[in-house]
Amino acid sequence: MKTLYLRIVVTTIIVMIFSSILAFILSNVYYQYSLKPYNDKKVTEMAQDIVTFYEQNPTVHLDEYLVNIGELGYQIYLTDEQGHELFYGGEFKQKNIDTSIVQNVLNGQVYHGISKFPSKAFITGFFDNSLINSIGIPIEVDGDQYALFLRPNIELQFGEMRIFFSLLVVLIIFLSILFVVVSTRYIVKPISKLTDATKEIAKGKYNIQLNVNRQDEIGKLASHFSQMARNLEQLEEMRQEFVSNVSHEIQSPLASIQGFSQSLQRENITENQRNHYLSIIENESRRMSSLSKQLLTLASLDKEEGILVKSTFDVSEQIKQVVSMTEWSWREKELAIEMDLPSTFIYADKNFLHQVWTNLITNSIKFTNAGGTISLCLKTMDEQCVIAIKDTGIGISESDLPHIFHRFYKSDKARSRNGSGTGLGLAITKKVIGLHDGNIHVESSLGKGTTFHIRLPRM
Repeated sequence: MKTLYLRIVVTTIIVMIFSSILAFILSNVYYQYSLKPYNDKKVTEMAQDIVTFYEQNPTVHLDEYLVNIGELGYQIYLTDEQGHELFYGGEFKQKNIDTSIVQNVLNGQVYHGISKFPSKAFITGFFDNSLINSIGIPIEVDGDQYALFLRPNIELQFGEMRIFFSLLVVLIIFLSILFVVVSTRYIVKPISKLTDATKEIAKGKYNIQLNVNRQDEIGKLASHFSQMARNLEQLEEMRQEFVSNVSHEIQSPLASIQGFSQSLQRENITENQRNHYLSIIENESRRMSSLSKQLLTLASLDKEEGILVKSTFDVSEQIKQVVSMTEWSWREKELAIEMDLPSTFIYADKNFLHQVWTNLITNSIKFTNAGGTISLCLKTMDEQCVIAIKDTGIGISESDLPHIFHRFYKSDKARSRNGSGTGLGLAITKKVIGLHDGNIHVESSLGKGTTFHIRLPRM
């Protein structure tokens, strides 16, 4: 079966056939073990009533009496000790019966042929028109002993019903198959759309509209597929932008190094010019080294699994170490450092968090004008560690705020302020905090400063 549509149709039809066979077998088992004894008892009482009525009314002509009983919907077989046979009502298809059974009935025993009829998986004894599938009861006629065998005439009593139920079963099967064929196409159609959409995505086309308005699992699948397509489109755009940014960030220092290296080869440059050119080459090389390290860090963070090596340490001491490490930078700009850092132990990756504090504090120093203030505050709230890093720097515009954690993003003011940044520091910061199940939030106003709020679980 090459298509899902054909597979569902064939599978459903097979299930219907199997269910029908199993239902018939179970129904037959129910008949054999429950209804058959009840049916035997009921027919036995009918036969006894027939015999009792005749014996209580000896003036009734037996032949006419049995003819009338037969016309009411019964099959009757009457025989005597000499083997004379008479049939009334509908005809038995199988007239063979063991002579010992007949003799036992003539001797006064009741024959329960219905309850003793052999059980078979695909034969319901109720419909089997056989003489042995009857009730035998003795009857005395004019001093002679007879054996009377009786069973309902199923053809007469239930003939129309059998036609009705046969027609009903045929129509049920036919209509079920028809509706399965039609409804399956309705089920499979969205999947066909998903298949075509998958082919389009494989070609690099992500702008896909499935238009599947359903609330079931297939509708949810289509919705999630559309969301995946949009995410892939955004991912592709980010990938292209990332490649473009990396190329730009690498090309710029390389061009500077190449240009100033050529300038150094001229013989008519002064010693001051030579030292200036060498200083630029050194700075650009350092910038490229920083960029490559940050790219490697991002690549390792993107793997996520097994990247963190957690331990318990005092985060306040770690932040103080970063402040001490950057002392030369903030003292050069005569910045005031305010610290409210009570001892607080957390369970986290010490190396990555050290990089987080370094990125945030160096940014605050970089974008705070001389004579400004940087405040560091640490609090604990509901098993969480809350750190706030606030500065009185140039601030971030409202339009730039949603993008500052994007890779390689730099606001215009940041570019004009200092061109040495790579635009990866805040992206790394957000990624590290996210891996620790924490979050980072920023508040800023142009000309008034910026505050970063970091929440980390303590354990």
